[in-house]
Amino acid sequence: MAAGDRDAFRELVDKYGRYLFQSVYAVLRSTKDAEDVTQEVLLKICSSLPQYQYHGFKTWITRIAVNKAIDFKRARDRKREQLTDQWESLPPHDLMYDDSLEAGVISRERREQVRDQLERLPDNYRDVVFAFYIEEKSYQQIADEQNIALKTVESKLYRAKQYMRKHWKEEEWQ
Repeated sequence: MAAGDRDAFRELVDKYGRYLFQSVYAVLRSTKDAEDVTQEVLLKICSSLPQYQYHGFKTWITRIAVNKAIDFKRARDRKREQLTDQWESLPPHDLMYDDSLEAGVISRERREQVRDQLERLPDNYRDVVFAFYIEEKSYQQIADEQNIALKTVESKLYRAKQYMRKHWKEEEWQ
């Protein structure tokens, strides 16, 4: 392999590739990252062959793999810290503006979605659900306004919840 024999490199990959991947994965715990680092390890092994002293090949390549994985993990953690530091260094106003803008858009879309779903409720449930959840009225207020018994309000809300669970699909809310 040191002389540039491609078949020797292929043999190295076939014989030790999975083992090296498992060694790297044990450190990184990420399949994607472990695959990338394993490729780097194989290239490092090829470039470091002239320094190999022909004692314990598997130990030597394992050491290279673990060191590469540790270096990758440290670099990843440093990047994460830098991003966190940059985020924390932003003025609070900018953070609030971005969050409130995004939250406002999401909130508006969610309200529209809820109103659309409420329109699809059977008439006998819609008024009670709207009054309780949207207008935030108490059971007693709803009963008084709609001239129905308090127990009827409770029953309608219960049945409306059952209807929603049965007919509203989770995918519609994602």
